[in-house]
Amino acid sequence: MALRHAVLAALLDGEYSGYQLAKAFDIGVANFWHALPQQLYAELAKLEKDGLVAGRQVVQETRPNKRLFRVTDAGLAELEDFAATLSKPSFIRDDLLVKVQAADHIGVGPVIEQLDDRASAAGARIELFGNLLRQMRGDADEEEFLLRGERIGPYLTCLRGLAFEQEHRDWCLRISAVLRERRTVHEQR
Repeated sequence: MALRHAVLAALLDGEYSGYQLAKAFDIGVANFWHALPQQLYAELAKLEKDGLVAGRQVVQETRPNKRLFRVTDAGLAELEDFAATLSKPSFIRDDLLVKVQAADHIGVGPVIEQLDDRASAAGARIELFGNLLRQMRGDADEEEFLLRGERIGPYLTCLRGLAFEQEHRDWCLRISAVLRERRTVHEQR
C-alpha cells in the first residue's frame, strides 16, 4: 500500500486541511499506517497534481489562509483499483522482539522495562480506541451500528487497532512476567 491510498481513504469523510488530515491520521489511521505530517503535506501536493484530490483556498481573517482537500472522482477510481488488487500479507518487524529473542544471553532488566512501557502505551491506545468506537457509533449498540451505520470502514479499522493493542498489551505483560520469574530463579541458583 502506498501512502496515497491511506490519504485518499482518510479524506473520504470530507474536506480536510493538511493540519486536520494529520490529526485525523494520528487518531484514526495510525493504527494501521504511520506517516509524519510533512509526509502527508507532500502526498497531498502529489495527489492534487495527479488530479486525485482537489484543493481549495479558504481565506481567514485572523489566521493564515488554509487549503482544504477532498477526494475527486479520479481519486475514488484510484481507491476502487487499489481495493481490487491483491493485498500483501503483513508481517511483524519490531526491534523489541529481537531483544526478547536474545533474552537468554543478555541482561533482561532493560527488556522488561521496555515490555512494561509498551504494555502501558498499549493500554492508553486501548482506551483511545474504546472512546473512538463509542463516539463513532453514538447511541447505537455495536451490532446495530455494524448493520446500519452510515460509514463503518473507520469503525472496522478501529476495531482491528483495538484488537491489536489488546493482544500486544497482553503479550508484553506475559513476557515481562516470564522474564522476571526466570531472572528470579536464575538469581537464586
